[in-house]
Amino acid sequence: MSFQDHVKEKLKLVQDFLHIDAQDQLTNLEEKMKSSEISMEVYISKVKALLGKELHLENGSHVDGVEQNGKTNGFTNGSHKDEDDEAVTLGVQEEEEAVKSPSGPKGKESPPSTRVTRNSGKQPTILSMFSKVSSFCCKGNELCPTALSHSCKRLSVLGNYMACIFVLFSFQTPPPKCQDCRQYLDDSDLKFFQGDPDNLDEPEMLTDERLSLFDSNEDGFESYEDLPQHKITNFSVYDKRGHLCPFDSGLIEKNVELYFSCVVKPIYDDNPCLDGGVPAKKLGPINAWWITGFDGGEKALIGFTTAFADYILMHPSEEYGPIFALMQEKIYMSKIVVEFLQKNPDATYEDLLNKIETTVPPAGLNFNCFTEDTLLRHAQFVVEQVESYDEAGDSDEQPIIVTPCMRDLIKLAGVTLGKRRAARRQAIRHPTKIEKDSKGPTKATTTKLVYQIFDTFFSDQIEQNDKEGGVKRQRCGVCEVCQSPDCGKCTACKDMIKFGGSGKSKQACKQRRCPNLAVKEAEDDENIEEEDVPVEKTKKVSHAKRKKQTQCKLAWIGEPVQTEGKKQYYKKVSVNDEVLEVGDCVSVSSEDPSIPLYLARITSLWEDVGGKMFHAHWFLRGIHTVLGESSDPLELVIVDECEDMLLNYVQGKVNVMYKAPSNNWFMEGGIDVDIKVIEDDGKSFFYQFWYDTEFARFETPPKTSPSEQCEFKFCGSCTRTKKREEQEIPCAFEPLANEDNDSKALYALACFKGVQFKVGDSVYLPPEAFNFSVKPASPVKRSHRKDDVDEDLYPEYYRKSSDYIKGSNLDAPEPFRVGRIKEIFCHRRSNGKPDVSEVKLRLYKFYRPENTHKGVKASYHTDINQLYWSDEEVTVSMTEVLGHCQVEYAEDLIESVQDYSSGGPDRFYFLEAYNAKSKSFEDPPNHARSAVHKGKGKGKGKGTNELQDTPLEPQTPNVSKYRTLDVFSGCGGLSEGFHQAGISETLWAIEMWEPAAQAFRLNNPGTTVFTEDCNVLLKLVMSGEKTNSLGQKLPQKGDVEMLCGGPPCQGFSGMNRFNSRTYSKFKNSLVVSYLSYCDYYRPKFFLLENVRNFVSFKSSMVLKLTLRCLVRMGYQCTFGVLQAGQYGVAQTRRRAIILAAAPGEKLPRYPEPLHVFAPRACSLSVVVDEKKYVSNVTRGNGGIYRTITVRDTMSDLPEIRNGAAALEISYNGEPQSWFQRQIRGTQYQPILRDHICKDMSALVEGRMRHIPLAPGSDWRDLPNIEVRLKDGTMTKKLRYTHPDKKNGRSSTGALRGVCTCLRSSSWRSPCDPADRQFNTLIPWCLPHTGNRHNHWAGLYGRLEWDGFFSTTVTNPEPMGKQGRVLHAEQHRVVSVRECARSQGFPDTYRFFGNILDKHRQVGNAVPPPLSRAIGLEIKKCVMERMKEEQASVKLLGHVITTADSGGMF
Repeated sequence: MSFQDHVKEKLKLVQDFLHIDAQDQLTNLEEKMKSSEISMEVYISKVKALLGKELHLENGSHVDGVEQNGKTNGFTNGSHKDEDDEAVTLGVQEEEEAVKSPSGPKGKESPPSTRVTRNSGKQPTILSMFSKVSSFCCKGNELCPTALSHSCKRLSVLGNYMACIFVLFSFQTPPPKCQDCRQYLDDSDLKFFQGDPDNLDEPEMLTDERLSLFDSNEDGFESYEDLPQHKITNFSVYDKRGHLCPFDSGLIEKNVELYFSCVVKPIYDDNPCLDGGVPAKKLGPINAWWITGFDGGEKALIGFTTAFADYILMHPSEEYGPIFALMQEKIYMSKIVVEFLQKNPDATYEDLLNKIETTVPPAGLNFNCFTEDTLLRHAQFVVEQVESYDEAGDSDEQPIIVTPCMRDLIKLAGVTLGKRRAARRQAIRHPTKIEKDSKGPTKATTTKLVYQIFDTFFSDQIEQNDKEGGVKRQRCGVCEVCQSPDCGKCTACKDMIKFGGSGKSKQACKQRRCPNLAVKEAEDDENIEEEDVPVEKTKKVSHAKRKKQTQCKLAWIGEPVQTEGKKQYYKKVSVNDEVLEVGDCVSVSSEDPSIPLYLARITSLWEDVGGKMFHAHWFLRGIHTVLGESSDPLELVIVDECEDMLLNYVQGKVNVMYKAPSNNWFMEGGIDVDIKVIEDDGKSFFYQFWYDTEFARFETPPKTSPSEQCEFKFCGSCTRTKKREEQEIPCAFEPLANEDNDSKALYALACFKGVQFKVGDSVYLPPEAFNFSVKPASPVKRSHRKDDVDEDLYPEYYRKSSDYIKGSNLDAPEPFRVGRIKEIFCHRRSNGKPDVSEVKLRLYKFYRPENTHKGVKASYHTDINQLYWSDEEVTVSMTEVLGHCQVEYAEDLIESVQDYSSGGPDRFYFLEAYNAKSKSFEDPPNHARSAVHKGKGKGKGKGTNELQDTPLEPQTPNVSKYRTLDVFSGCGGLSEGFHQAGISETLWAIEMWEPAAQAFRLNNPGTTVFTEDCNVLLKLVMSGEKTNSLGQKLPQKGDVEMLCGGPPCQGFSGMNRFNSRTYSKFKNSLVVSYLSYCDYYRPKFFLLENVRNFVSFKSSMVLKLTLRCLVRMGYQCTFGVLQAGQYGVAQTRRRAIILAAAPGEKLPRYPEPLHVFAPRACSLSVVVDEKKYVSNVTRGNGGIYRTITVRDTMSDLPEIRNGAAALEISYNGEPQSWFQRQIRGTQYQPILRDHICKDMSALVEGRMRHIPLAPGSDWRDLPNIEVRLKDGTMTKKLRYTHPDKKNGRSSTGALRGVCTCLRSSSWRSPCDPADRQFNTLIPWCLPHTGNRHNHWAGLYGRLEWDGFFSTTVTNPEPMGKQGRVLHAEQHRVVSVRECARSQGFPDTYRFFGNILDKHRQVGNAVPPPLSRAIGLEIKKCVMERMKEEQASVKLLGHVITTADSGGMF
């Protein structure tokens, strides 16, 4: 009786007892199933749900403790373990009895009646689901309730029937496996060997004269020292039950007896045909299988060893061909992987997928192409081959097992490391030396200065590490490598004392290098602060200096130069017979003898009731800056820290020299200089910069000049600190007559934080400053989890326990409020005088489109800088003001709205007024328009208005574009943003990768693009060459005014600590080359862009040495981390940016965020040496505009299908959002380019088609069903055959584990290769390793229309590092143009090459909106310098210079 018949028969027992509605629903479901409207799986799912509901209505609860909300029931965890195991054992025994032994007559396949087919593998039989469950028994057509639990006995007869049927659907035991080959007995792919009784047995076959090399000479056979070797063709491998099975799945290593039948041929015969061979049967059992390497071509030679001989495999039999093809596939794939990673050690998982998917398998192998499923299927074997390759390599080489690509593969596939002992004979002997890619970077070309800094620092560090013996390498202690003994044969063992060596090297046995630890170290080093975490406000920590007083003789020299009250100021003093005067520098001892002497400049000397005093303006040693131990031990920096102290704290006089940049500084780059600035005599130091301890900014010391009366008591630190404090307090100016109101005093002007505000100006305020009269329907935070999910159909849905959706904007704050100043006032006190300590503003509110009754949808179609006037007023404190902005009535503009808006940020406009009471839009009132005219074009600026946003004014100085060299330019994202900012003209670019270089040329036809190694080019220039080998003109010294680039961190990004080997790689890295470019050309501005972790690599040592080089060159410099999503793209992309400015220029600040963004993605602080640094932004996570969403980015693009390849298509519609209007550009562009997407494999396409469209959907929403794919093949259902100790059972009692390793809570439990499943809609590897990788949240994830992209990658893969790459509504991955828009590239921007080349160009680029924002900050600095130069010409007679100290500080 079929399963369907059992279901129908059991349903008849209860159908009459059901409610009428339920009976109708059952009948309806049965009719739908008969007409194929629904599948059997869906039918069972719906019947089960219906019966569960009926049972609950009848009795008030589910059977046996099943909870209504779908949580665990009475069968979870261990409560049903015995029953489950008993059922499985019983099933295995019965199935084994049903299978006819292969040793029967003629060894043919068992007749269909005795074969195990289990309804074609779709559903288990009723016996294994019902009769074999020991809690229940079946007697004919009646269900016996006697074995039910006590709670079931209390149920009605109907309850008993329904309970049993509910269990029939809910609690299915896992199907049985063969105890030998571990294959499922109900698998339709399970095949039996069809033997031939006429073939010879192994001993008889071996004596056949056709195989003898010695003409049947028996003595010749006896003379073999080793086993004889033969070749075999037409072979099949099977277990003792006759199941055809793979021999590479660990069965032989577990002593499972496997046999093979074949035609045996002599060792010299290379012809795989059957002629001339000896038919043989049941050879074996196989003792070992092995791989002898590649035979000079693409095929590996694979062999068996039995007790009698070695056999080399040629062609399999027809029925064994598909199984053997998988073996050949994984061997060839391991060859691809090892050779690819040897040439590309920094490749990502997506890069490897690109490689294998574009590799055409060699002719003669039984497979057509490679897919990601192929790689994951063979991951364990591939990783073991990589381990073997590393083991055979040089001990000084970095193992490729720790490359980013291999680490991702190990995590994703759940590979067990350290299983090499069993696999050593299976190690493929790869070529010992793989030829390096000729296009790879050469040895770094460095200037003398850069070389000396790196060489000096590292030689000291390595010597120190050697003295300390280094950090002892630990072991995981679990893998086979750790548990094996020292080999005693390798060079490391021979040096060990126990093997008679010296013991000096302290190296671990080469055979015992723990792979788990190596991978973990590399992983830890790269995953620094990569998680999205909520933003924390930093607290400023002041470290008080604990000083030590000394016994000393003190005497004033000369008469007091000034007297103020009880204070008498002096010019000189004698301390222990040493003369000190104002301006001298002294040392002060610390209470802690391990702390170096504190150093300070004396800015005043006096005596009062407290004693003989001096005012100390402190220096900071370089080691206490962000440079740490990389700093010059004699270099100091000025900081704004000072204090009054007794003179008896002074230890002695020191010499501190100001090292000013030379007059010829720009032309001194690259010359041989000694990195020592001064000799170390113990008392001499030097300084170049003022240092901001909060933001880690090295700047030219500020020139603060004292007045004549303050000459002997002037402190620059006090002056600047006082000025900053004063700016933090709002001040009102120019009182206005106010006869109508006695309670407040009105003013025309106010100043706050150095910015002047007047009546009629517009300002930013925090979102909480005021609310609006209309409360729009804002997006409600709702749970996307569903409670009524069928866990049998969606077995992985339970993993979605969190409501947080990566890429969601629900937590994004609102943009700043905007208001126009109506009044500036202070309240009057009771005495009638104004309370100037608290300045107030009376404002008109501006509405944004989303603040009106139309809600968020209104903002989607309107300009991002469009507002609505309102007559609503609000009073706020001046301290709440965040900045100045410009809001104009569009009709009054003398230019178009587009031209006005493109003039820079902080420009808004309005066309209408909004009436919240009537919820209507009206013409703005006259006073709204007149206020604009009143404040426009008057030019009434005060002299104190230094920091006002002058770029908005028409009279701003014209800034010429800087001649720029873009190194590692890629397709040009960084340069594009600078061009948009109007700050640079990229005349030269260097890009080795030809497709990206061609893309740069397409978009910048006037640029000279070099496709050579940057080291070769710099060497040519330094040697005096004017052109390269192609005749292209090389930029010469003095030509380059701006240098920008993002050097790849190849060679050292995966290293956890520096030693002599890793130092060598870092010394030759492209970062060092790039710094040498900066030293040689000495540009006015320098920018280095890199991944966020650049600032954390090697305990921030890479960052420190980069800044150290810039400081030694004389550059002002700083570093920070910026979030691209805050500058106008719908993408989270954190990037480290190092900025530097030449002497005489102003060091740019980092741009303030323009757009609000998800707080979790805005953790931008950096911890260096336990101190937290933040960039200079003052607005935190606030922004002047709303966030840009996926909908803004790409909703106007036409629909395309998986694999779309048309390079040019029509837009088929107008732009819908502000972003789309901007990105399409103003020029007429009817053609949409590069809206193409990758053609994913049939299996991946099938999975994408089954991912729901709801926000947050990913692989956990996939149904566990069989699906016919586009290539005609069928997927399999994923089998859950093991308990999952962490997650228990489902609410229906089903198992949740897919591998034996999940039985234990420790992830180190061994996996069984036989548990691996493939060609399933739910990828087996994800539930296998999900417990230890956050359930792989986001893989196969869809973008959310109202959310943002994950970091745009170089190759969108649903199971890649950024798995959320599926379109929000279409069943495909994102297209090249969609990715380009997520980066902020205009639609007119061209890319070059095939689709993967274009994806790589986009993914590697700097988002142009980010670089544009940085470019505008550089432009602002240039304009400030130009203004100061103009002002200094007028005030030239008043400038005071101090030649020996570079100006008072």
